[in-house]
Amino acid sequence: MTSLLQELQALEVELHHPGVRCNRERLAQLLHPGLYEVGRSGRQYDREAVVSYLSSHPSQPTVVSGEFAVVELGPGIALLTYSSAHVEPGNGLVGHTLRSSIWVKPGTTWQLRYHQGTPAAQAW
Repeated sequence: MTSLLQELQALEVELHHPGVRCNRERLAQLLHPGLYEVGRSGRQYDREAVVSYLSSHPSQPTVVSGEFAVVELGPGIALLTYSSAHVEPGNGLVGHTLRSSIWVKPGTTWQLRYHQGTPAAQAW
């Protein structure tokens, strides 16, 4: 696994962790001011909507993810793709989703600039 893939995968997975979702300061570091998201529902969100939602919902379903791949689009710009699902006790994996994230590095750290989730029949 390349170091870019390892780094962006770790940052993306960090956003899945409920403890991070509750911390506005860390979200501000990870999410670019111009963040634009299209959720698996098809709804569109800006950065403030994402931060407000994640920080006000401390209890989130457990997310599992895999099949990560990265393509460097240019200096300091990368496309990360992967599959995810939620763990539902008694029902296994539900809410399978194909995900795409564009990460940018405007300074010394990577920030999520764009994210999209597309419902999938099964993630893996």
